Amino acid sequence: MRIRLILIFLFSVSSSLGERIPKEIATKLSLNPGAKAMMQWERVFKSKRKMKKYKIDTLKEDERKILKEYLISHSADSDKPQFAGEF
Repeated sequence: MRIRLILIFLFSVSSSLGERIPKEIATKLSLNPGAKAMMQWERVFKSKRKMKKYKIDTLKEDERKILKEYLISHSADSDKPQFAGEF
């Protein structure tokens, strides 16, 4: 019973961190997901010059991956766009 409760607690904590961490990274870099469409965010992550412009190149590879997923899933043309002030 205790193990089950511990596992439920750990799962709930990790899933709540899943959305918070990329949002914190985006805020730290002053990136607004709704400022670009999905294809525009894709282009940013394909261009070393654009990643440098937005300081994405300073992140670790795993941070880049979760940031990219977050920005695309909340882009202007997504099902759940996020704009400045909604962070």
